[in-house]
Amino acid sequence: MESLYKSVAIIGKYTSGSESSDIESQLLELAQYLTNKHINIYIEAKTHRSEKFQAFKAIDLEEIGEKADLAIVIGGDGTMLGVARSLVNFDIPLIGINQGRFGFLADLNTSNMFESIDEIFQGSSYKDKRMLLQSKIFRGSKCIHESLALNDVVVKSGSRLIELEVSINGSFVHKQRSDGLVVTTPTGTTAYALSAGGPILHPELEAISIVPISPHTLSNRPIAVSSKSIIEIHVVSMDESYLSIDGQLKVPLEIHDRVEIIRAEKMITFLHPKDYCYFEMLRKKLNWG
Repeated sequence: MESLYKSVAIIGKYTSGSESSDIESQLLELAQYLTNKHINIYIEAKTHRSEKFQAFKAIDLEEIGEKADLAIVIGGDGTMLGVARSLVNFDIPLIGINQGRFGFLADLNTSNMFESIDEIFQGSSYKDKRMLLQSKIFRGSKCIHESLALNDVVVKSGSRLIELEVSINGSFVHKQRSDGLVVTTPTGTTAYALSAGGPILHPELEAISIVPISPHTLSNRPIAVSSKSIIEIHVVSMDESYLSIDGQLKVPLEIHDRVEIIRAEKMITFLHPKDYCYFEMLRKKLNWG
């Protein structure tokens, strides 16, 4: 059966040592496997630096959305987060092959990746669309930073408690002293928000979760709101704080900064084998009985 995807970009986790050698070998094996199926292969430019990939075309991450029908990422969820943010403006789906510890997003295993990829390429797949968050930092009336997040936007203190005021759709919710606040998509509820005591939201829910980190007052509890909400966080008092995007980007904050968070217009699509089950994945990753 002819493949649905004619041009595929392959992206690897950037690392060093024996782990790097293992990933490179798996990437090369995958590239050769797909080439034998007459699929046009691109290797992401930073991944391509290894001499092993000289037989394949190098491509910048920014070009992948324009030239490839599909991107396959070998790494962990952290690698998937960065790639998803970079490609969200293009209608290109992602397949994740797990080299990390949990693999909530990169869910295929290297042991059976060819079988799973064949299924997906022949149209037997589950399309998993995920929402993102758009965050802006305002200093006075000026927007000084704007970012997209697939997992979460976190206002985090340095060494001491930070005091924050939270408003939703223009209505004051509360003032809290805590180590910070996690604002998360359903995707991100199995990440930092989970360790902070937040709920797990199914990815199909149109919702945003707001989870305090170690609040000084225990009555400050996690809440979930509509994904149409406008969430505003005002920095009232602090010694040091920053805004974290998916745990990968950090922007320093100042007193009186205002962070505005809304749902992003674009969504990202992950492809899974047809028999993918979100609850089975949770059972395996979280060691549920």
